[in-house]
Amino acid sequence: DLFGDSAGVLCLCRRSLEDQQGVKQISMTEPLSRDDIHVAFICTENTSHEEQIRQFLEAGKHVCVEYPITLSYKSAVDLWNLAQQKGLVLHEEHIELLTPDFKQLKKDIAGKTLEEGTLHFTGGSLKPNFGFPSFSGISRLTWLVDLFGELTVTAASLVEEKENKYMKMTAHLLTRQPKPLTWIEERGPGLGRAKHIHFRFLDATITKLPAGQQEPVSLFMQDLVLFGRKLQGEVSAAELQEERSRILHCLQLAEHIQQLSESTQA
Repeated sequence: DLFGDSAGVLCLCRRSLEDQQGVKQISMTEPLSRDDIHVAFICTENTSHEEQIRQFLEAGKHVCVEYPITLSYKSAVDLWNLAQQKGLVLHEEHIELLTPDFKQLKKDIAGKTLEEGTLHFTGGSLKPNFGFPSFSGISRLTWLVDLFGELTVTAASLVEEKENKYMKMTAHLLTRQPKPLTWIEERGPGLGRAKHIHFRFLDATITKLPAGQQEPVSLFMQDLVLFGRKLQGEVSAAELQEERSRILHCLQLAEHIQQLSESTQA
């Protein structure tokens, strides 16, 4: 039991649910004042994350939230500072870093020198209340940062056909070396969910994600175990700071991409 036999856990969901194994759904406000609820899992639309996280932290609850933690860099810093002041764990879920294909890709490129690269994601139409594509798709940006280190944004644009529920965001990035990376988020009806990569290194070019080895523990459980280790104080301060720095860096990049994209549309 990650949270102990007597610990209360609340999962905040965007849908109305029937009773689940004898457990009834309760209102958003009730758990804020209940002493038997210590942890909140937030699985709602991205636009509501900031307010909900703040409410639960203010009420003294640990929080695990789906990415992105918020839709702005400043608000994320404020929430993390609040969690630290109250001695609480604020954990942003990142299962994309736990997938077999990503783990294998990271191993395959270790020690290689990047010359240029592209990550092109396709998927169905973006649902409302999930923020600008650089935020709703921040897991792909996190991939690039985790693979190649801190990045800078040089240009960004957004093509949008609202009547067709279609959009294509293109962001041009530079590594510290500096080498160019292009990140594309393309969404619309009939577009299959897929990641297309093209990474050219000095000695090799990778154009397909490796299969990787499946693990017996699901992605969400792996992330839950990490959250549990944080609750038990088993994650070092250095590891926590490294994770926080990566998340905040990605939020800064996402914010800059949004600003540049909207300026080109104006």
